[in-house]
Amino acid sequence: MECFAEMLGVFLYVYFGIGSQVGWIFGNTVKLEGFSSILQIGLSYAFGVIFALTVCGGTSGGHFNPCVTLTLCVFKGFPKAKAARYIVAQILGAYIASLVVYNQWKVFIDLAEGALEQAGTLSTIQFTPNGPAGAFGNYLFPGQTLPRIFMNEFFNCTLIGIIIWACLDPTNLLVPPAMGTFIVAFAYAGAIWGFAVPGVSLNAARDVGARLAAMTIWGMEAKGGPYSAISALVNIPATMFAAFIYEWFLVDSDRVIDAAHLEFISAHANHRRFGHGHGHSTEKHESVHVTDDSSSQEKPSIKTYENATVNV
Repeated sequence: MECFAEMLGVFLYVYFGIGSQVGWIFGNTVKLEGFSSILQIGLSYAFGVIFALTVCGGTSGGHFNPCVTLTLCVFKGFPKAKAARYIVAQILGAYIASLVVYNQWKVFIDLAEGALEQAGTLSTIQFTPNGPAGAFGNYLFPGQTLPRIFMNEFFNCTLIGIIIWACLDPTNLLVPPAMGTFIVAFAYAGAIWGFAVPGVSLNAARDVGARLAAMTIWGMEAKGGPYSAISALVNIPATMFAAFIYEWFLVDSDRVIDAAHLEFISAHANHRRFGHGHGHSTEKHESVHVTDDSSSQEKPSIKTYENATVNV
C-alpha cells in the first residue's frame, strides 16, 4: 500500500510536469504560440507536488523522491529495506507516467520530429532540452558545461532540501502541517522558473524513470552521457547537506511543538497498515505525551514523537 502510494505520487508529479514540457517543445518546434511556457511548466510540477502530497502523502509519508527517502534513512532512522522498496516504486511511477504522456502526445511528437527532420536538424536537436526526447530525459544544453550544471543542481537541491526540512520541523510555528504541501510545491516551481533553462533535475526518480522511458522509446542514444550521472545523483548529497544545515544551524531547542503539529504526529503514529485488521494482533495506539519538564535543554527528534508511548 505504501509503495503504491509512492508510485502514484511520483506519477502525479511527473505526469503533469512532463505533459507541459512536451507542449512547450512542440510549440517551439513548429513555431506555434500558446502551447506552454516556463511559467506553465513550473506551475504544472508544483500542482503535481500538491496532488501527490494531498492524495498519497498520508499513506506513505510523502517522500516521492529518492533523495528524501535516503536522507530520512540517515537522519531519522527510516528503515533501509523499506527505503529500497520506496525508491523502486518512485522510479516506476515516473517511468509509467512518461510512457503514458508519450502516448497521449505521440501525434504531436511525430509532427515535431517530422519538422526537425525536414529541416535537417533532428539528429542534432533530438537529445537536447529543445528536442522531443528532451521533454522526457534531461540533457545538457549545447554550450553548457558539466561544472556549471553540477553547481546549478547542487544549489537548487540544497535550497529545496532546507525548505523541505523546515516544513518537517514540528516546532516551526510558521509552517502548519497543511501549509507545508504548498511551500514545498512552490519551492520546486521557483527552482524551475529560475533555472530550468540552464538545466535542473531536482528529483532522481523523475530523472531516472523518465530517462528509462526515453531509452525505451528512442533507444540507447537517449541515455544522456556524463550529464545523466549529475542529474540523477547530485540531488542526493545536496539534500543530505541541506538536512545537516537545518539540523545544526536552524533547529531551535527552545521552541515548543504546537497543538496542530502534535495532532499530526499522533495521527501519523497511530496509522496502521495492512495485516493488523485481518486476524493479527495490534499494538496499543500511540499518543504523544508532553511534559512540562523545564530541565530538558534539547527537544526530542520527530522520530521520538512518532514512537512515543501511550500516556493520555
